[in-house]
Amino acid sequence: MIVGVVEDMPLELINPESLPSPPTYTHVVIAAGSRLVFVAGQEPEDAQGALVGPGDLAVQARQVFTNLGHALAAAGAGPGQVAKITIYVVDHRPEYLPVIEAARLGLFGEHKPADTLVGVAGLARPEYLIEVDAMAVIGD
Repeated sequence: MIVGVVEDMPLELINPESLPSPPTYTHVVIAAGSRLVFVAGQEPEDAQGALVGPGDLAVQARQVFTNLGHALAAAGAGPGQVAKITIYVVDHRPEYLPVIEAARLGLFGEHKPADTLVGVAGLARPEYLIEVDAMAVIGD
């Protein structure tokens, strides 16, 4: 079952009928653009490199998705061109999902790229609770 084609973007979003239909992401994204954009893991830091939201997952999640938006814009891409994200969460627990999804929605709105959420023991700095990287596809 095709969920949709992103208008004017080289992405086809598919949720096969043989898999459960996820509310927040797409199982399969087919990208047909001519340029790939790889965004490094975005961390909960402001433009000066200062930690944002020490100990607060919600604040850190909003910051990493904000930073992801800035990184995409620098490459000439937008959130709707993201094909895949990976979310890394320290000591992940199910109750973190609504917090992460609220921050994600702030950047992506109704766009649902493929994603993977990985629970990790730690990130680059012990104060980081979340990090998100991305792959986007853009035209010429």
